[in-house]
Amino acid sequence: MGNPEAQGPPEEQHLGPVVRRRDQITPGTTDQRLLDTEGDAEWVHTDPWRVMRIQSEFVEGFGALAELPSAISVFGSARTLPGSAEYDAGVRLGKALVDAGFAVITGGGPGAMEAANKGAREANGVSVGLGIELPFEQGLNPHVDIGVNFRYFFVRKTMFVKYAQGFVVLPGGLGTLDELFEALTLVQTRKVTRFPIVLFGSAYWGGLVDWLRDTVVAQGKASQKDLLLFHVTDEVEEAVALVTKEVGR
Repeated sequence: MGNPEAQGPPEEQHLGPVVRRRDQITPGTTDQRLLDTEGDAEWVHTDPWRVMRIQSEFVEGFGALAELPSAISVFGSARTLPGSAEYDAGVRLGKALVDAGFAVITGGGPGAMEAANKGAREANGVSVGLGIELPFEQGLNPHVDIGVNFRYFFVRKTMFVKYAQGFVVLPGGLGTLDELFEALTLVQTRKVTRFPIVLFGSAYWGGLVDWLRDTVVAQGKASQKDLLLFHVTDEVEEAVALVTKEVGR
């Protein structure tokens, strides 16, 4: 067998910070591929291009929301029906948050999100909707004054947390639970500080709270103090008071 060191360095190609060797070397140069007017459009679906899309979504979100006043993110089901008690509670909550000096941020969709945006708009406050590209999404509801549509859930989640001083969580489904537990994890791990989380509707959230206490905490999967990371209420006024108190307003 020959000495590998005697064979010299392997053939390699430097593409910015990326090094390609042997059969992974690509023909041509990056500039050549950029300036070539021929070829298919599959490149827009490659992972490096997705990174640029992700970056652009952060830039657009930061730019649109940077000058927001203090805000509260309100979550809840897109399936909440207008005229229902839950919808009416969302409208009252949106109004009360504006009266307390907050902008209202929602996912921008129908149902509970629309209700909170409607309340904020009717109170002459700032009504924000952060939409997401979904195959069945209906677009931003008509009560949104500042709207941003995102392709990526994780970029949207960053905006919910970065530009809000707290969460109020109305009854909702899997998406609402996702946002709730993301927020709880960020507070528990101290990635964010002074971030109140209020669950609105004791009848709806009671089973979840019981499970957290009687199963998760009881089996040592979380600490008893983690149950203090959130509050449960049935009163709009108390929900607003809780977020106002914890953010020092």
